[in-house]
Amino acid sequence: MTASQALAEARRRDVGRRRQQVRQAIAELRDQAGQITISSVAARARVHRSFIHRHPDLHAAVIAAAEDPAAGSLPGSGTVSRRSLLADNANLRERNRRLEHHARGLEQRLSELLGTQISQRTGLGAPDDAAALREQADSLRQQILDLRKTLEERDEELAAAREANRRLMAELNHR
Repeated sequence: MTASQALAEARRRDVGRRRQQVRQAIAELRDQAGQITISSVAARARVHRSFIHRHPDLHAAVIAAAEDPAAGSLPGSGTVSRRSLLADNANLRERNRRLEHHARGLEQRLSELLGTQISQRTGLGAPDDAAALREQADSLRQQILDLRKTLEERDEELAAAREANRRLMAELNHR
């Protein structure tokens, strides 16, 4: 088993444990005739409210238990309340919104990849890949360093030639 598989399995066990805690918290609050809300169930189950909101079945069970604490979300009850249907509807709308956002992102990525492939195949404005650009930048940096070194050497030679010229002119002027 790879490390990623082990992590995925640990995550599944953790989610399963927290789901069981939420179900147990709903049952305890129903038995104690306590106020059943997302926050109270999350606090009793020692999970964050977002955990309940991310799992539509748990969210619907909390809403159903809050509406009818006696029936709650017992597996065999078969009753569907208006509030639980509204909660399911809201959860499905949110899921649909997330899926649409994800699909838009995938479409954008696909569009970029297809555009890159087409531009590379046609040779029209094909974007340089990052490695080639880095290599070119490094080459240009090295050229700059070499040119600066050459310039410094020439400046030194010029200064030496000027000094020699001054000495010769001074010698000629003294004669």
